Amino acid sequence: PLQNRLTATLVTSILAAVLGSLQIGYHTGNVNAPARVIEEFFNHTWRSRHNQSMPDHSLTLLWSLSVSIKDFGALIGSLGVKYLADSYGRRTSILIVNCLSVLGACLMSASKTSQSFELLILGRLFFGVFCGLVMSLNPLYILEVSPTNMRGAFATLNQVFCATGIFVGMVAGLETVLGTERSWALMLSLSLIPALTQYLVLPFCPESPRYLLINKAEESKAEAALQRLRGDREKVFAELEEMKEEAAHTLTRVNVHDFFKKSRYKQPILIVLVVNLGSQLSGFNAVINYSTRMFQAKFNEAKYLTLGVGAANMAFTLVAFFLMERAGRRRLLLAGFISIAMCNLLLTTVDSVLHLVPELRSLQVLLVFCLISAYELGPGPISWFIAAELFDQPGRPMAMALTSMLNWGGKFVLALLFPPLLVGLHFCLPLEVAILVAFKSCCVVFLVQLSINPSNFHTENLRRVRLPPLHDCSSVCLRLHLGSPAGDQRAHLGRDCRGIQRSRGHSFA
Repeated sequence: PLQNRLTATLVTSILAAVLGSLQIGYHTGNVNAPARVIEEFFNHTWRSRHNQSMPDHSLTLLWSLSVSIKDFGALIGSLGVKYLADSYGRRTSILIVNCLSVLGACLMSASKTSQSFELLILGRLFFGVFCGLVMSLNPLYILEVSPTNMRGAFATLNQVFCATGIFVGMVAGLETVLGTERSWALMLSLSLIPALTQYLVLPFCPESPRYLLINKAEESKAEAALQRLRGDREKVFAELEEMKEEAAHTLTRVNVHDFFKKSRYKQPILIVLVVNLGSQLSGFNAVINYSTRMFQAKFNEAKYLTLGVGAANMAFTLVAFFLMERAGRRRLLLAGFISIAMCNLLLTTVDSVLHLVPELRSLQVLLVFCLISAYELGPGPISWFIAAELFDQPGRPMAMALTSMLNWGGKFVLALLFPPLLVGLHFCLPLEVAILVAFKSCCVVFLVQLSINPSNFHTENLRRVRLPPLHDCSSVCLRLHLGSPAGDQRAHLGRDCRGIQRSRGHSFA
């Protein structure tokens, strides 16, 4: 098989795309530590208008709305993924939606000088729409420009840069940096730097060759884009032939009705639902959004513990980057979900006896760090790109839109409901999360044994075992995507496809 080498164009294209993820991470992490400062701004603005302070419950509700409105905007934005990706292309769509990030950052930073907390909320809403679009468009673009043997690792970079943004946002939000009454508006505007950098770099990167050939039927442009990305004529020719083969066996467009009606999409949709909902029910988002408040009741330096959470989050996304192609998706998902369930179960136990044994506070913090690590090793990064691997070219934008809706819808509900849930359920909350995540782990164990319609990305594997074109095999074991490392995939794939084809009367060379 042809071995792919990295070219400057490929690396530049991927790094330019993930600058959007960096912005998303930044605005996820920067509101945690300075929460009290921004709440005081809300109260001051209200007092200047009504000559009285805002009631505590109203202030809490307004802050919850300010945090969660980004996720609601992302849920709305996810509805436009398919239209943009199919109409304007992957790269061009990323550039179009980047203007929402610029607008959102400008509104948020202007809220202080204009004495309007409504502008801050509106800015986070616009930025949220950007989040919902770009977190689906990024994996779509990255997976379609990357070489076959590097797709999982490169797709993980989306989460790596998001985690890096979270950490940078946490640092910027410290009161010793920019999280002060004087500088918090400046802190909210810093996402303009990667946003404007993306406008300077991404226009010079090639469009997705798969989009150009399969969606637009522009073979010459697809070949030129591949030549820039691969830098080797032989590899370009082989990949171009693979894309032509796929184009001959797929529909040009899939609407919403077709997506949910076609039998070949039903099991991939079920897998996307299980993985993404399991990811949202892990407790990770609650820790990222509310860790400072969770730690404040027990530690004097809660903000610095939160910073440690951000550092662990970033470190383990890098570990996932190196493990993704070696360990396989299935192993990382199972290890992550099982570890998350155990961490939540232990958190429940520790929290229930903490008033009797205060010395267990350090163990509680350690368990939170372990939960973050387990999430980023598998469920975190894989949940964002698994849909792009499981669906063919026509169904992929719709699948990514579904992924975005599941992720951002879950984040919105949890961001809005976690504060009252924490008060009402207290130490029972991690127990319920543990039970739900354990159930999701069982679902993953079951589903990865099922046979589903494979992604076009593994046509090369079919060729190695001399099988007919990819879409002549109606189903291939999901182990190809989630199971064994690359070295074992050929044997699994050959056995499964041969059995299927024998049952249909096909013969093999």
